[in-house]
Amino acid sequence: MKEPQKKIIIFDDDEDILSICSYILEEQGWEVHSFTNCNNIIDKVSPILPDVILMDNWIPDAGGIVATQTLKKTEALKHIPVIYFSANSDIQMLANNAGAETYLAKPFDLEELERVIKNVLITN
Repeated sequence: MKEPQKKIIIFDDDEDILSICSYILEEQGWEVHSFTNCNNIIDKVSPILPDVILMDNWIPDAGGIVATQTLKKTEALKHIPVIYFSANSDIQMLANNAGAETYLAKPFDLEELERVIKNVLITN
């Protein structure tokens, strides 16, 4: 029996990051969904129910912190691990404020991306 495909949502307004991450993750067998804003985030995430969410800090309109907090307050979605990613030097504090499980500093290399996703899947 084939294992169901793992799903990930990437929220980032940088099209280059979306296309690179999507390509890498699809190569590894992920079903990738991406959005360039976090408006109506519950409506975006609910039908997909991903295994992991990658959340950019500076995403229109509300921003990553509010978007992550909204997810974490939603009963049906709060179990989904969020990896917060940003080029901010205080990313650890931002991720904590948002309620994200972990974070990834930009720029990151692809091994680091894979490692952080694997770790969050193991621990959640």
